[in-house]
Amino acid sequence: MTLRAIDPWVNVSMGAVADLPFMQKVKEEYFKAGEDFFRNIESEELLALMDSIGVEKAFLTCDPYRPEQRLLDFASDHPGRFYIAAQPRLKKGMKALWALEDLARNYPVVMARVTPFELDLPPSDPIYYPLYAKCIEMDIPVGVNTGLPGPPVPGECQHPMHLDRVCLHFPELKLIMQHGADPWWDIAIRLMIKYRNLYLMTSAYAPRYLPESLIHYMNTRGKHKIMFASDHPVLAMDRCLEEAQALDLREGVLQRYLYDNANAVLFGERSPRHGEFKSF
Repeated sequence: MTLRAIDPWVNVSMGAVADLPFMQKVKEEYFKAGEDFFRNIESEELLALMDSIGVEKAFLTCDPYRPEQRLLDFASDHPGRFYIAAQPRLKKGMKALWALEDLARNYPVVMARVTPFELDLPPSDPIYYPLYAKCIEMDIPVGVNTGLPGPPVPGECQHPMHLDRVCLHFPELKLIMQHGADPWWDIAIRLMIKYRNLYLMTSAYAPRYLPESLIHYMNTRGKHKIMFASDHPVLAMDRCLEEAQALDLREGVLQRYLYDNANAVLFGERSPRHGEFKSF
């Protein structure tokens, strides 16, 4: 079988976060990495890696309020290979959402994402509601970090149970749990069974350590629910793909995990309620 994959979480500007104390903790205590941990990656280098291992598309995270032109150039210079995951500054209110709309008119924005520990507010807090409504209008999914964060930052706000009311009150919104759900995997699985609009990507979690309960869910009721992602270079893309291929998955499930599920949720036909937002 020819390997084909989508990687919805790739970092190419690690140098920009080198001064964040929690990222220093990630480097020194979680990954015990060297100084090249915070090295920026150029597009040609990343494309060469992607081509060598079968990764067709990669997502780069971008602040729409102050977008980094370097990231936007990845998408502009290599259409069909690099896409934007927009991370709005929710404390800026509607200005952040207008910036999201502006970015999506000119660049291939295929999802929005939020990191609850940065606000120390769960995704059920009203500060997120305008984003949810806007993403329903734009018909793009929202990724929400779940699971206990590795660095010493607030963690309870990322409990998957906070998405219970979000899924209930925003049934038109496609929601994707990001960075796994450790140690609350079983709750995340139960919520995905309960809500058809809830998914999970395994970014920042090495596939070899995925729990048996998730593998069972992927093989049974959750064939269409779980998406691969790496967090490259924090977790190397090639390492994650190699470990994914070694998982005990039934026939056809690996390709759903690596490509089909992300392709369906993130690149399916879009029907925005208004505006000039294209399908990519």
